Amino acid sequence: MKELYEQIKNLNSDAASCVLTVISGEHIGEKALLVNGTTEYLSAPDGFFAAGKVDPKTFSETGVYEMDGERIYAEVLGHGKTLVICGGGHVGTQLVRAARLIDFHVVLLEDRPMYANEAKLAGADEVVCDEFVPALSRIEGNADTFFVIVTRGHQYDEDCLREIIRKPHAYIGMIGSRRKTAIVKSHLVEEGVPRELVDSVHAPIGLNIGAETPAEIAIAITAEMIEIKNARKRNVGFSKEMLEALLEDAEPEGDAKKKVLCTIVTKKGSAPRGVASKLLIRSDGHCIGTIGGGCMEAGVFTHAREMMAAGISRPELYFVNLTAEDAREEGMVCGGTAEVFMEPV
Repeated sequence: MKELYEQIKNLNSDAASCVLTVISGEHIGEKALLVNGTTEYLSAPDGFFAAGKVDPKTFSETGVYEMDGERIYAEVLGHGKTLVICGGGHVGTQLVRAARLIDFHVVLLEDRPMYANEAKLAGADEVVCDEFVPALSRIEGNADTFFVIVTRGHQYDEDCLREIIRKPHAYIGMIGSRRKTAIVKSHLVEEGVPRELVDSVHAPIGLNIGAETPAEIAIAITAEMIEIKNARKRNVGFSKEMLEALLEDAEPEGDAKKKVLCTIVTKKGSAPRGVASKLLIRSDGHCIGTIGGGCMEAGVFTHAREMMAAGISRPELYFVNLTAEDAREEGMVCGGTAEVFMEPV
């Protein structure tokens, strides 16, 4: 499977990509990678997903499908999210900290060296100390790029929005009062920017939670970005850290780095996390990711360790029952069921 994970790691962020996995029957564990409607990878060239059998249009959303009497888990892949912050003042610096908590790659643009340095200390992945327009001209943007404009002045905001608005993006937000943002938007419409595109800008920015301090405003903005991100269902299937672990070479004896990749493929009720959530468990007990914690994750962890100890190489579908009665026994208030596909790596 190493070739599959290499291809996933190198996928273009704008590509429409989907991983198919057989989760039942004699072909359990076989995989295919679809990219822009073309089959780019088959784990078994003459197996279940043989050439010509897969119709990419069938798998438009993440979930479980029926195909030739077998259950197929299709995962539409998202990509890492980038946040470009224009402005390194108090709100911009707090936004760096908030966005890092949700695993955004944060790029901050600021023309004042002192504030640029503050943003770097706050944890920004990249800091560009330059005038805003030249700096933005070097950023292409894509379907997973979020832009936030929080500069120190009205004219800088307008200049940034003018440069950003025609770039590919997932989200554009601009701080300011309704009056100020309305003036900026009207200027762009007068310059020929389509009204529909201008109206898509989130301004005033952030969820309306009565935020006042820079930290509260940053939280409101981050919450709005989370809402947009999750509504688009382009969440990351494989984090950078998880891919690196999946691609690492095994030890000579193989035991020290045995792994089981656990993925929620179905969920009903109030299971802790959603479909496509992943947990990679190593034989040394180290874990990457989460499928929700609590008794659900503990049960999966124990079963994965048992699989590795027994040398099991065939994937298994593990059923988790968190119904109200079972949840009460564990001191939980939620209940539900989930199926977790467990793949020895």
